[in-house]
Amino acid sequence: MSSGNHYYVYLLTNWNHRVMYVGVTNDLIRRLEEHRNKLVKGFTEKYNVNRLVISRKQMMSLAPWREKKRSRNGVGRRKTTW
Repeated sequence: MSSGNHYYVYLLTNWNHRVMYVGVTNDLIRRLEEHRNKLVKGFTEKYNVNRLVISRKQMMSLAPWREKKRSRNGVGRRKTTW
């Protein structure tokens, strides 16, 4: 269901809502299946993050996201309670 510049921004959490994960994809159904079935090694597999909280379809360029991902170094991360 991917088309042009449409992407989904989504928020996942784990069973006790202590861990959050923000993702961007052009195929939300496929990506959620990957998270739920732990098909990709990484953060969501390690912390069992697979419950969808919210998703939004957006028209955008991925260039800013890629740049942010390259420059991310963990500074400024905070533990949140919600």
